[in-house]
Amino acid sequence: MKKTAAIIGGGVIGGGWAARFLLNGWDVNISDPDPEAKRKISEVLANARRSLPGLSDVETPAEGKLVFAETIAEAVHNADWVQESVPERLDIKHTILAEIQAHCRANAVIGSSTSGFKPSELQQGASDPRQIIVCHPFNPVYLLPLVEVVGGENAALETIENATGILDSLGMKPLVIKKEIDAHIADRFLEAVWREGLWLINDGIATTQEIDDAIRFGFGIRWAQMGLFETYRVAGGEAGMEHFIAQFGPCLSWPWTKLMDVPELTDELVKKIASQSDAQSGRHSIRELERIRDDNLVAMMRALKGQNWGAGALLNKYDSEIKAAEPAEIDNAKPIQTVARSIPVDWVDYNGHMNESRYLQNFCDATDRFMEIIGCDADYIANGGSYFTAETHIRHLSETHSAARTYTTTQCLSGEGKKMHLFHRMFHADGSLLATGEHMLIHVDLATRKASSPGTVVARKLEKIATLHAFLPTPEGTGRAVEQGR
Repeated sequence: MKKTAAIIGGGVIGGGWAARFLLNGWDVNISDPDPEAKRKISEVLANARRSLPGLSDVETPAEGKLVFAETIAEAVHNADWVQESVPERLDIKHTILAEIQAHCRANAVIGSSTSGFKPSELQQGASDPRQIIVCHPFNPVYLLPLVEVVGGENAALETIENATGILDSLGMKPLVIKKEIDAHIADRFLEAVWREGLWLINDGIATTQEIDDAIRFGFGIRWAQMGLFETYRVAGGEAGMEHFIAQFGPCLSWPWTKLMDVPELTDELVKKIASQSDAQSGRHSIRELERIRDDNLVAMMRALKGQNWGAGALLNKYDSEIKAAEPAEIDNAKPIQTVARSIPVDWVDYNGHMNESRYLQNFCDATDRFMEIIGCDADYIANGGSYFTAETHIRHLSETHSAARTYTTTQCLSGEGKKMHLFHRMFHADGSLLATGEHMLIHVDLATRKASSPGTVVARKLEKIATLHAFLPTPEGTGRAVEQGR
């Protein structure tokens, strides 16, 4: 059943929320009095469309419908989720939340993007405080998975459970905070680092770029995949966290930081910080910086997918859930769709189109899927049998670019004895042929690493598909060698 989200406030965070819902197949209603709201949100969506789908290796949901509502009432009346992302002033939030509750469904989740206010403060004077919770995301909302979910003592358990279920379905990581506190959890860490950074600049010890380099080339990458405490646990060696604390705990009494004190943000200090930041990043526009940031995040998180670790494990889970929801029945009498995906940004090369190695990756994924279909799956491989590719021929027929939606079909040209002969065709979503890949595979005994006959079940399934596909026209390009001019 189609779901609808209402976004109240379409700034950077609201626009990110709109993109996250919209690109997960939800219809989205937006209410924002800013006359530039449509332009700003369209720019955020353009960045999201080229980056978010690339996190997945399966076909993501079709984009929902976007509506710019004239009023809050119009935006929220049919919403399953309402996300408030208005300025950080409690009086404004109280006014907006009251209007939302006057017109929304009684069972709708009302989430606030607030980074500082506690849920009990937001719920003051509400007609139904059980419905209002903090759902604090991180920018860019359409890429970063963390959402701090805080209900306080007044929110209904049903609201929290509903919210976490929805966030999980959006590929996000809901972190439920059981006890409310100002600024929640993550921003308290960020505030501590920010304060120390201000002092380092104020005292002339470091520039904005030097501080950022310390983070992005060092512990920032480490934190991205393991967090704080597990990182320190590993640093303790075989003896673990206890040894680490015994070794480094005394350092906490040394005057290394000024976290309990903050320099006065004088005009001079503000100008100093701003000028250093301009020197560091001024050659790029904000939109360019956003695209650079998005490309880097996609590449990092896709790398983590390969290790099934941290945010990458979450993305693999998200992909598997989408895949599990696909129809199980396959028509073996025609070429079988084995892959459907959007082209990720890290598959694009210096020429601005998909690198040739990624065509091979795509066809390898198609082969892997076909192997699963005939029963040569993870369990079969674990028991000692698999197929090895002996020969490949790829034809690159047309360009494809970042964020392009594609699908690949597989035709079995033969499947007798130890051999499996496959022909893949990769298409753009508009039906145009992008590339073909012809693969000859040999069944192998993994213990001896030598050719062997496949198991009975695999052999029968392969023979059945090969027999049906024998009635299909021979694909153009079959058996072709590399063309050379005369």
